[in-house]
Amino acid sequence: MRHEFSEVLNDLVDYFLLGDIQLLERFKQDHELPDDLAHEFTHNDSGDQAVREGIVLPLAGVDNLPYRILFTLDGYTPALREPGSRLKHRRNGYVLQVEYGVLMLYTWRILQHFTSKTVGDQLARYQVPGRPIIELDNGWYDVEVLAGALVRDGLYEPAFEFVLKKRWSRGEATDVDTGYAFGLRGYFD
Repeated sequence: MRHEFSEVLNDLVDYFLLGDIQLLERFKQDHELPDDLAHEFTHNDSGDQAVREGIVLPLAGVDNLPYRILFTLDGYTPALREPGSRLKHRRNGYVLQVEYGVLMLYTWRILQHFTSKTVGDQLARYQVPGRPIIELDNGWYDVEVLAGALVRDGLYEPAFEFVLKKRWSRGEATDVDTGYAFGLRGYFD
């Protein structure tokens, strides 16, 4: 199964985040972190801890472009590995936990004032069709991140694809480079 979303923007910040946002909220509460998670994550090791524990998957170095976002499950061939696609980045070793039945791609800005209200508002905004959110069985997932360009309507479009494979046990992302730059500018022209 594949879910595909077009024209997803990064809010002029070079970052995307992937995860169960309600699980991130619980992580914040459990560790008594401040509402400004952006500052917390960039000045302490709690952000690295959230990545290791499968709470959030960070994508740094994201150019300010409209992206096609794909979630590929159930062993389907990733679109960025199909003939005619241009794969530039391929990163393994990520794990994510889903505990509230949804996985969403969101931007860094929500971390600047991360409260129950802003999380609820974000979830409400994402109920509009076309937002990068999918329903997913609770549990643990291995995640491979692919980035490059796909042909859509005869043109190359920059794309991120998340290849998700269900795990049967808890995972930990210990060897990922959280600062790896996923830049694509100029790659798809």
